[in-house]
Amino acid sequence: MEAESSVQWDVIVLGGGAAGLFCAIEAGKRGRSTLVIEHSERVGKKIAISGGGRCNFTNLNTGPENFLSANPNFAKSALARYRPRDFIELVERHHIPYHEKKLGQLFCDDSSRRIIRMLLDECESAGVEIRLNCRAGRVEKNERFVVETNQGVFSSEALVVATGGLSVPPTGATDFGYALARRFGLALVETRPALVPLTFAPNKLEELKALSGVSIDALVSGGGAQFRENILLTHRGLSGPAILQISSYWKRGEPISINLLPETDARELLESKRRSGIELANLLGQHLPRRFAHAWSNLYAPSRPLNRYSTKELAEIACALHDWRLYPEGTEGYRKAEVTAGGVDTNELSSRTMEARRVPGLYFIGEVVDVTGQLGGYNFQWAWASAYAAGQYV
Repeated sequence: MEAESSVQWDVIVLGGGAAGLFCAIEAGKRGRSTLVIEHSERVGKKIAISGGGRCNFTNLNTGPENFLSANPNFAKSALARYRPRDFIELVERHHIPYHEKKLGQLFCDDSSRRIIRMLLDECESAGVEIRLNCRAGRVEKNERFVVETNQGVFSSEALVVATGGLSVPPTGATDFGYALARRFGLALVETRPALVPLTFAPNKLEELKALSGVSIDALVSGGGAQFRENILLTHRGLSGPAILQISSYWKRGEPISINLLPETDARELLESKRRSGIELANLLGQHLPRRFAHAWSNLYAPSRPLNRYSTKELAEIACALHDWRLYPEGTEGYRKAEVTAGGVDTNELSSRTMEARRVPGLYFIGEVVDVTGQLGGYNFQWAWASAYAAGQYV
């Protein structure tokens, strides 16, 4: 296929999400003629729904340790060259009010639409053209990249793939970016849902039904990681911030461990109240949600006065409170996942430019790359940082 001379560009960006728009802005600011191809009817769909509609646009505490990748060092370069403060300055220049919610997480005071509007205004200032409802099909490379779409054939010197992952299908998520990487011979790290609720087998769900709807501050461990935040017991399994975090590290068949009393020595607590005659469930109800304490006790340590347990039994109960082991059956999948883990193998890319080592002019940025942030604005910061890195070179 050949592109008409009237639709030649310096840079074509596939995907009008956070990474795609930001890369286009950076390229446009350098005087590069830039086209964004977005297959949906509007840009920034994931931005719009993020953070409960308020967009958790970065995290003040961002560091390489907040990211999961087969190559943990890959993200360091981009993250060091475009920091949270850099994006905050852009937000402030556009007079968007924001606040820190907790743990360094920054949110818009009103609506995530303010971030989308900011990106569109920056695109306009940089001379970026955006084509909506434009679906890319076949992509070839001769002297230039040639992209066939339902709106015509376009060509460019550089092609940036910012098509995102498979999470949240209603926003238009597809595997186009992964298929394109394979088309050009690039290796992929197996993809999987991340930041996603965990599910249990029906027999286990029946056992946990009495606990459904309860939220608890807990320390959750699994897959070599641990997180201290709330967990939420649901009719399908486990959710809540700590569970979403651990889901990115958990592997099927492995247990997760929940410490229900992370700031209390359970054995010391039980022994100290032993002579009082208080019932186990009532004592636990002073440290955990009362309904949960009674239901958990019924399941794992039928309640009776503490002075009627042996020392060994109290030690076993204490151990269970600090190491409540559960074996998830799976996850709720891409439908409920906030991001996709895995993606284009970082060994295929330059960490400085995000360019494919074996395909000059081809760049991959954002979620399509095997770099996955933890919950709390880190994935947006990776989008900005990887986009900025590519935008300086395309």
